[in-house]
Amino acid sequence: MAGTEDTANNFLDALLLALDLITEFNAGLIEIVSLSLSVSLSAVLIAASIGLPLGAALTVYNFRGRQISIVLLNALMGLPPVFIGLTVYLLLSRSGPLGALDLLFTPTAMIIAQAILITPIVAALSRQTCQALYEIYEEQLRSLGATPLNIMLTILWDARISLVTAIMAGFGRAIAEVGAVFIVGGNIEHFTRVMTTTIALETSRGNLALAMALGIILVLLSIVVNGVASVTADSVSRSRANR
Repeated sequence: MAGTEDTANNFLDALLLALDLITEFNAGLIEIVSLSLSVSLSAVLIAASIGLPLGAALTVYNFRGRQISIVLLNALMGLPPVFIGLTVYLLLSRSGPLGALDLLFTPTAMIIAQAILITPIVAALSRQTCQALYEIYEEQLRSLGATPLNIMLTILWDARISLVTAIMAGFGRAIAEVGAVFIVGGNIEHFTRVMTTTIALETSRGNLALAMALGIILVLLSIVVNGVASVTADSVSRSRANR
């Protein structure tokens, strides 16, 4: 019974201290959250610039091996983050082919790892969205003489609101990822400390207040991201129903 009470007290103490850190806008906390958002948003920008056109291209262009490419892309959505981290680590290490760039244990390395992780997610989800529109507009667009590139651009533009869901899914995966960014970025104070790696490290050190504060912010971000995705999906459904 005493052990249970101690655990409850520790939890409440950590929660209260965590709320204090958040409400006081603790400088260390803001630094970690800012870097996390910077890394993840940069990775999402890269993933979107590659994944959206790739998803549309797999929809419009019919080539040998297309179905295999789609299956492979869907499979890559489940890539283990630690494997991606290991691969990027080996590429960027001093003995690796990109070692001369001296990017290992920097925010740039973390962005690269996250971008590789979420690009298949954005591409696969955008392909599914584009495929649904392509089946509706294919004959009309081809009858107007549209080239495959024109069709791609038209579908991407028409699906722009729906594609927000794919981008949000990528961001949600990136911001909550710990394995890859820890391997390639470490957890260097004032340089590569992000929310997930700091939570893991500070929990092991017994600094539960900081870990709890970052955990609360991470959960809130997850709720916001899923909320945006849900509202977007609902608005698209209503828009199509009214057509």
